[in-house]
Amino acid sequence: MQHIWPIGGGKGGSGKSFLVSNLGVWLAMQGKKTLMVDVDLGAANLHTLVNIPYPEKCLSDFINKKVDTLDETIIETSTDNLYLISGANNNLDASNLVYSQKIRVLRAITKLPYEYILLDVGAGTSFNTIDFYMISDYGVFVSTPEPTSIENVYRLIRSVYFRKIRQMLNQQDFKSIIEQAGVLCKESSIDYLSAIPFLIKDREPETGKIIELMLQNIQYRLVLNQHRKRDNPNLGFLMCKMVKKYLGIKMEFVGNIHFDERIHDAVRKKVSFISRYPYTQAASDIRELCNKMLLISSQDSIAGDEHVQVHHL
Repeated sequence: MQHIWPIGGGKGGSGKSFLVSNLGVWLAMQGKKTLMVDVDLGAANLHTLVNIPYPEKCLSDFINKKVDTLDETIIETSTDNLYLISGANNNLDASNLVYSQKIRVLRAITKLPYEYILLDVGAGTSFNTIDFYMISDYGVFVSTPEPTSIENVYRLIRSVYFRKIRQMLNQQDFKSIIEQAGVLCKESSIDYLSAIPFLIKDREPETGKIIELMLQNIQYRLVLNQHRKRDNPNLGFLMCKMVKKYLGIKMEFVGNIHFDERIHDAVRKKVSFISRYPYTQAASDIRELCNKMLLISSQDSIAGDEHVQVHHL
């Protein structure tokens, strides 16, 4: 069964590409046929982290129809079972894909014969970033413990939540419900978006039930990177509780990755940290959180709960 994990952060520097490359290596080492796709359009660097200085093929070759199929852009890495679609040579306008191009890419990704597909998603809350999160209910969000990073990752989660509900309604109805939710929550500290599903269910019970089911199917994961001794080890759990409280979305904290100065050395030498420094706390953290996500995925597969969302886009 195919598992697609969009992985991103609310701001640059959170370590999303570092996480994608090391998760990819660890999954491949476990015998999982794994593909990493660099969809950080306009700022792609995943190839550097797996020591491919000059990729001969890239995502733009498919976008611009230089090749017929997306699998023609796939590159082998030095790790068995690990493959890459690079964004290194993307055109300068790749960050401004038109909607039809994004849909073509997203649909092509879901057809690729890999057990695990990791999407290195751009930072921030641009349409491109959010659209790549729409492909799966199993998005991974990366933050550092700093308040600015926490605020930005919450903003990203909120934007994805907003888009998932927005796609279920026509523009006029959605605008009306947004205005009503804003009025209801004006004097409250509660995020007005949390009121939207209830207002929809009150107006349109059938649509409300569909949205309720959609939100129940979401199984987001949170990773805190660059965790230091002085940081609260339970911060990730508190963030997930906040997302549940204000947005009603189930989010599981899968682990802290401890700060390690040797990460810089691994990046500089263009090798995966988990391979170069396998006995460090940070490497152990990556293995542990990856294994936790694998366990969650296997449980979801048994329950038959794997859902691909491309038809909603």
